[in-house]
Amino acid sequence: MGRRRAPELYRAPFPLYALQVDPSTGLLIAAGGGGAAKTGIKNGHFLQLERINGRLSASLLHSHDTETRATMNLALAGDILAAGQDAHCQLLRFQAHQQKGNKAEKAGSKEQGPRQRKGAAPAEKKCGGGAETQHEGLELRVENLQAVQTDFSSDPLQKVVCFNHDNTLLATGGTDGYVRVWKVPSLEKVLEFKAHEGEIEDLALGPDGKLVTVGRDLKASVWQKNQLVTQLHWQENGPTFSSTPYRYQACRFGQVPDQPAGLRLFTVQIPHKRLRQPPPCYLTAWDGSNFLPLRTKSCGHEVISCLNVSESGTFLGLGTVTGSVAIYIAFSLQCLYYVREAHGIVVTDVAFLPEKGRGPELLGSHETALFSVAVDSRCQLHLLPSRRSVPVWLLLLLCVGLIVVTILLLQSAFPGFL
Repeated sequence: MGRRRAPELYRAPFPLYALQVDPSTGLLIAAGGGGAAKTGIKNGHFLQLERINGRLSASLLHSHDTETRATMNLALAGDILAAGQDAHCQLLRFQAHQQKGNKAEKAGSKEQGPRQRKGAAPAEKKCGGGAETQHEGLELRVENLQAVQTDFSSDPLQKVVCFNHDNTLLATGGTDGYVRVWKVPSLEKVLEFKAHEGEIEDLALGPDGKLVTVGRDLKASVWQKNQLVTQLHWQENGPTFSSTPYRYQACRFGQVPDQPAGLRLFTVQIPHKRLRQPPPCYLTAWDGSNFLPLRTKSCGHEVISCLNVSESGTFLGLGTVTGSVAIYIAFSLQCLYYVREAHGIVVTDVAFLPEKGRGPELLGSHETALFSVAVDSRCQLHLLPSRRSVPVWLLLLLCVGLIVVTILLLQSAFPGFL
């Protein structure tokens, strides 16, 4: 595919590891950090997305101080954010609303235009257990809620967090191989079990309560609470490599477009060991009810680092350890968009612009938008142009015309044919 460049949406003063997009406010939340050192840099950035002169842009609205803790993973449920910070899970609540009356006018008189001017900073004040920022008519308040330790290995690290379908529970996984499920927002533990020997790489909660986990032990398992339902075998209907062990890197549930009750599971398989001539990585779509593989396609020789699914289940977003970013169509696993080494270093997370709330307004005429972040501190924007389609009426007209031309040709070649 041709070499292309993705526009840089934002650059943070620290490595970026995770991001989420809030559909109701259009806020892009990017987080990361540089390790256990009190540098004074606030490692959680809330960015305001806007369309300016027909282009999507982002400006810093609020910086949240995580002190010495780097945020490695995020999950979003309404106005509650779950942040994986070292061996702990920290819940935060954010509230954004428009300023009223003279407040908005006063803020607007200080600074004109939709973007924050260079050198200027949003006005921020401490308020109770959180911080409040006023910026161009928009107020954002962020407060810390409960926090709990979620991993207990010798080198503890929470590697993944996700909410269930109704946002009443969240599940965490980390380097000790245990899945732990917690009530929201109290973080009271309701379930704990050993899922893998070694690190858990990813987990996903389905709407029926089933939990899928993938780990460094080369296994992918489906659980109902703490009971093993089945294990996934992606090579049943796909390629086999007797000498190349693969492991599951990521898993995500997604809707089936135009089928409200339909459910798909998507997984990424990567070579377990790095080889001089690396074999391909694979993308697999599974039936979300019986967990049988439906389709497996190669997604190139670059090692996949992260996976996400669009809100409607139409698109898949992939990032690689070499910094490339791709968008696939979920139905056929066909690649629609690819930027080689967009970041030049490992892509740590990707997220689609939501298709509800402010999403359509921000998307404009494009079919979808994917955000990517990496250790290079940059957040990039990847836009998929709308694919041109031929109207049904035009296809019917062409078919009728083809039939008429065929009849005329036959009549001229064989007089008396009709």
